[in-house]
Amino acid sequence: MAKEQGTKVIARNKKARHDYHIERTWEAGIVLSGTEVKSLRQGRASLVDGFAQEYNGELYLEGVHIPEYSQGTWTNHAARRRRKLLLHRDELRTIFASSQESGHTIVPLELYFKDGRAKVEIALAKGKKLYDKRQTLRERQDNREAERAMSNAFKRGRA
Repeated sequence: MAKEQGTKVIARNKKARHDYHIERTWEAGIVLSGTEVKSLRQGRASLVDGFAQEYNGELYLEGVHIPEYSQGTWTNHAARRRRKLLLHRDELRTIFASSQESGHTIVPLELYFKDGRAKVEIALAKGKKLYDKRQTLRERQDNREAERAMSNAFKRGRA
């Protein structure tokens, strides 16, 4: 069988970018069982409630929902089990030190296959206040309206 090339995105956590200020990101490998990989290859996963946490000097991904493989038997996996993340030791030290700061958490942003291997993009994030979320939405809406106005002006030949 030929080796896969490129990246194939399985799931994105759009809510994380809305709820948090993303400060830094890392790419981590993820330890999966066979039925989890097959379920991911079908494009089924949800990162919405996911977060990463330290246990015994290792980083684990929790709350990520990978549904059971439809054709699996008694060997199927638990949908929301704790999954180990694979990072270099110096990256782990950096993540643990910076996540200890007040208001910081580690959230998954994207789950994807890269050259046939499952990867997850995790981010050090700080929670936004309600007024920050409103400001972000307002800026996005203003940018959209400005783009629309410029597009209409060019279409009418007023440029």
